[in-house]
Amino acid sequence: MLDTALLATLATIVREGSFERAARALHVTPSAVSQRVRLLEERVGTVLVVRGQPCTATEAGNRLCRHAETVALLEHDLRRELPGLQDDAAAATRTTLRVAVNADSLGTWFVDALAGFTAGTGALVDVLIDDQDHTSTWLRRGQVLAAVTSVAAPVQGCRSRKLGALRYRATASPAFVAQWFAAGLTADSLAQAPSLVFDHKDQLQAQWARRVLRRDVVLAAHRLPSSHAFVSAALAGVGWGMNPEPLVQEHLAAGRLVELLPGRPLDVVLHWQVAQLQSPVLDQLTRHVQMAAAAILAR
Repeated sequence: MLDTALLATLATIVREGSFERAARALHVTPSAVSQRVRLLEERVGTVLVVRGQPCTATEAGNRLCRHAETVALLEHDLRRELPGLQDDAAAATRTTLRVAVNADSLGTWFVDALAGFTAGTGALVDVLIDDQDHTSTWLRRGQVLAAVTSVAAPVQGCRSRKLGALRYRATASPAFVAQWFAAGLTADSLAQAPSLVFDHKDQLQAQWARRVLRRDVVLAAHRLPSSHAFVSAALAGVGWGMNPEPLVQEHLAAGRLVELLPGRPLDVVLHWQVAQLQSPVLDQLTRHVQMAAAAILAR
């Protein structure tokens, strides 16, 4: 059997991104962290951590991190059910759940899920941000225990539940629309007007353009990796973008933003994929995620 302290150290390094920060989190010296990792690597016979800025896990390291987090989760559940097992060391250790979420969910409804969940469990949550089309990759790699994703088919070892659709509106300031689309929205005008994208993975603007024009359009784009910066940039006339309806509905009602094509939203169906573990804590997280999503997402 592998020492749980060694496994926990590896998981902490990957979560914190460095040996030094892991040492502070574990209340030990960086030298002790290095010794633990070296001992664990010797026992399994392979490299587990790629030293860098930040430190990352190898494929084998990811598998052990997932195992470490699963063990910690099960022990957390057991201590809650059997308080007599609690000791000082366990009390000082906080269970951390790693989940992958798309930025727009985090900016609109997912924090409400976290608020309800953390208040009832005392667990910590490590949220990793990625595009909704790619969050399931974190599950496949064993780097998270759950994810909000646009992928419906269950990842191996996970169960999938439909949450609903996050509705997006193609929005810009009235002055921006007057400047770039005075003669109407065409493939040429859309190709010239600056758009907003979250990062190189963000395809929402291109998907919407393809849907309304029935052809691919190469878009000029500003990159802004923030949901709220998207709205601010649209208000400021920097560009147009696919903004989540909950973030722009007041601006639309007040006329500060307008739709490029009224009545042509883009709905992105989201799913909650979570590891198939018999864990009350994971079940609680799932319940709070479903409740928070139901309050915002279209069914």
